[in-house]
Amino acid sequence: MQKKRVEVAVGVIEKAQQIFVCLRGEDQHQGGLWEFPGGKMEAGEDVFSALKRELQEEVGIEIYNSSELMRIEHDYADKAVCLYIHHVEDFSGEAHGAEGQPSKWVAVEQLHELAFPEANKAIVELLQARQN
Repeated sequence: MQKKRVEVAVGVIEKAQQIFVCLRGEDQHQGGLWEFPGGKMEAGEDVFSALKRELQEEVGIEIYNSSELMRIEHDYADKAVCLYIHHVEDFSGEAHGAEGQPSKWVAVEQLHELAFPEANKAIVELLQARQN
């Protein structure tokens, strides 16, 4: 049996050298861990359109532009994910947990102190390497 493959648009939202993160609900895959917001791409949807839709729904911001940061493919025991990670600095609104999820701004150099899903660790490493 082939694993389910999920394509996800992920936003690394940055403002004043801080990154916005959200806590995954305990009932979700990788629940209880911090994440960069985003969500599943719908059939035929490009990364920017998915990111724009997901960030509006999940964190209440309107994005105008993004740049590709990296792509990560990761196999979990129950599914495979392909993360399309985009850097977002051009947005309006105040990012918050629009679905009631805990969220916060974290300095780039402190990101490694949070527990992230395995697939997100490369994002933290890249962001911190760019700081130095």
